[in-house]
Amino acid sequence: MAEARLIDGKAAAARLRAGVATAAAALKAAHGVAPGLAAVLVGDDPASQVYVKSKTKATDDAGLKGLTHRLSAATSEAELLRVVAQLNADDAVDGILVQLPLPKQIDAQRVIEAIHPAKDVDGFHPENVGRLWSGGRALVPCTPYGCLLLARESLGPKLAGTEAVVVGRSNIVGKPMAALLLGEHCTVTVAHSRTRDLPAVARRADLLIAAVGRPEMVRGDWIKPGATVIDVGINRIAAAEGKSRLVGDVAFAEARQIAGAITPVPGGVGPMTIACLLRNTLLAACRRRRLAEPAL
Repeated sequence: MAEARLIDGKAAAARLRAGVATAAAALKAAHGVAPGLAAVLVGDDPASQVYVKSKTKATDDAGLKGLTHRLSAATSEAELLRVVAQLNADDAVDGILVQLPLPKQIDAQRVIEAIHPAKDVDGFHPENVGRLWSGGRALVPCTPYGCLLLARESLGPKLAGTEAVVVGRSNIVGKPMAALLLGEHCTVTVAHSRTRDLPAVARRADLLIAAVGRPEMVRGDWIKPGATVIDVGINRIAAAEGKSRLVGDVAFAEARQIAGAITPVPGGVGPMTIACLLRNTLLAACRRRRLAEPAL
C-alpha cells in the first residue's frame, strides 16, 4: 500500500490567514474598523511566551490590531479579573485571549467565565459551549475548528455520514470536536483512556482525531486502512545527543503505512489554530457591530 497523503496544515492556514487579511482590509475600508485582539499572558511559561509571540505576529500580518498584557506569575486572581473586566469594557477590543495554563493561585474556569461571550475568541465560555452543542451561532474553539477545516478539505462531501472517532475528551479539543463533527452529519464516538479495547474502537474510524496529549500513543495497527488521521498532539520527547524533537499523539511512521491521509507534526494542526483565532477575532468584530460576516 502506498504511503498516506500528507494533509498540509501550513498551506491551509496560509489560505485562511490570507482570507482574513482581505476581509479585515475590506472591513477597515468600509467601516473604519480594525478588529482588536488582546492577549493576556500571566507568568513566564516558555511555551506560552512563544505561542503568544506567534499569535502577535500573525495578528499584525493579517492587518488586525494586537495588544499583549504581560502579568507576573504572582498576579492574583482578583488582579487578573480586573484586567479582563477592563478589556470587556474596551470597545476597541473584539477578542480576549487569556493564555493557559494559569498559575495555581488562579481559578482558570472563573477567568474564562468572566470573559464576555462576544469577545471569547477561544470559544471556552459556557455560553459559546452551549451554543455550539445546540447548533447556535458560537465562537468555536480554534484547534477543533482547524481540525474540521482540514477534514473537510481532505474528505470533501464524503465527510457527511463518515464514522469518526475522537480519542480524547478534553473541553479544549475532544468535546467541541465531537460537536463540530455531529454538525457535519458524522457518526461520532468519543473515546478516552477508560474506553474498553481502545485500539478496536479506533480501527472503526474512517476519520480518526487523536487528541490525548500522549506521545505516539496511537499505533499503526489502531488505524483502519485508508482512514484519514488528524493528529492534534504536540509533544516534545528526548532525541539523540541530548536533543529533543516534536512528535504527535500518533506513531507517524507506522500510521503513514496504513492511513489514506494524515497530518504531520509539526506542520499539521498547529498552524490552523492560530489562523482560526484570527478568523474568530474578525467574526467577533463583525458580530459585535451587526455587520455582515465574511465567508471564511
